[in-house]
Amino acid sequence: MLASCAGSLHAQETPLISGGMGFFSSTNGGNTTYLPLIEPLIMAPLGKRVQIESRAAIGEDFFHTPGTQGYDHSHFASFTYAQADIFLNKHMTLVAGDYLIPFGTYNERLSPLWIGNFQSGPLIGSLGNMGSGSGLGGQLRGSAVSRKKYSIDYAAYYSARSGNEQFTAQRAFGGRSSLYLPEKRLEIGISYGRVLQGTHENFYGGHLWWEPANTDFRMRGEFARGHHAQGYWVEFDYRARRLAQISPWLGGFEPVFRMQQTWRRDTIVSDTLPFKNTNRADFGLDYNLPHNARIISSYSRQFAYQGNVNIWQTGIVYRFLFPAWKGKK
Repeated sequence: MLASCAGSLHAQETPLISGGMGFFSSTNGGNTTYLPLIEPLIMAPLGKRVQIESRAAIGEDFFHTPGTQGYDHSHFASFTYAQADIFLNKHMTLVAGDYLIPFGTYNERLSPLWIGNFQSGPLIGSLGNMGSGSGLGGQLRGSAVSRKKYSIDYAAYYSARSGNEQFTAQRAFGGRSSLYLPEKRLEIGISYGRVLQGTHENFYGGHLWWEPANTDFRMRGEFARGHHAQGYWVEFDYRARRLAQISPWLGGFEPVFRMQQTWRRDTIVSDTLPFKNTNRADFGLDYNLPHNARIISSYSRQFAYQGNVNIWQTGIVYRFLFPAWKGKK
């Protein structure tokens, strides 16, 4: 079976192996952890209308053992998603398998370690993403309308319940729709999700991305509301490419700022948000090295009713991309 698939792929397009690897450290309230991590991704076309793609996470977590001066460690390896994309027409793609939940934007677009500006995700990351961040079933997605001045895209999904260790999922449905204005380089979208097992819950979300033309400035943000909690994050970053005119090494700097707030709507906890209302400010300074490498560093101050805490995070990330084998000319 594998041999026949490999022959078919070779006759069509060459599969690509991509992803990132990194080493991170995080000091939260005086406790430091270390995390070497690799996230490989494979994309393999099967003819012109079908594509297989999957991403995994493999890491080793080193953490301080309470009451001692030593460290313990745990390892993990899991699939982030594994799906088949079937291109039905220019407006519709059918996705089947274990896929990332299309709620908001962070889960699909910014969660890979080689893309995000911060080591840690937003506090509201679990709202609308059904805990694991992935669904098991199918979704329809694509561009509903595409014009010169605007475009509208959509994604609608249904997920079945699964207790499999590698493919955990809840029974749920939902979707996302976005409006993009290319002249303004502005995207506005809304999301909805509903859990259909246990206690049924609704989730609502919205996002806004703005990247003004002819600048290196970007603004991205999301709001999410669940049955028991709600919150938002907004992030600003600036790639200092123009400083390269003064000195080439200055053009690699990328200052970043993110503001987050969460609120509890009641005392029932069914998510990973803080137990109390929380404010958090993240100040980051990233540096873009040659050959797809980046240094990520940040300081965060978290304000909460139960106490304030300082969080220091640093890391280095390398992005790789190469064909699975040499393609035919």
